[in-house]
Amino acid sequence: MSAELHRTFEQLRHAVERLREALAQPEDNPLVVDGTIQRFEFTIELFWKAMKRLLAYEGVETNTPREALQQAYQVGWLADETAWLELLRARNQTSHAYDEVLARRIRDQVHRQFAEMERTFASLAARLPPRT
Repeated sequence: MSAELHRTFEQLRHAVERLREALAQPEDNPLVVDGTIQRFEFTIELFWKAMKRLLAYEGVETNTPREALQQAYQVGWLADETAWLELLRARNQTSHAYDEVLARRIRDQVHRQFAEMERTFASLAARLPPRT
């Protein structure tokens, strides 16, 4: 389980870095907005899966992204549950249909809440068990 956790967190670290790169690009190019949304989607997916796996390692089972976020908040891993639930809702909105106005609004939201994502990654990574 430890090796799988470390692999998940390495993928998440890379996704967070790639999202940071996308957010640093000028947003006047529609391709940049689209690419940022794509990177955001897979970053959120990796975040909840990392939380699920780390929670399972500690004996807490979850089945859905919402459950993983709520349990992570309950054990003190998330500082701002509302921000994370909003990010999850934004990811769900981007997955169902494309709307340029919505995409730009979500990109702005991700930009505003990216520091929370980075803080959470650092907090979760610090809880990883030693590599075996």
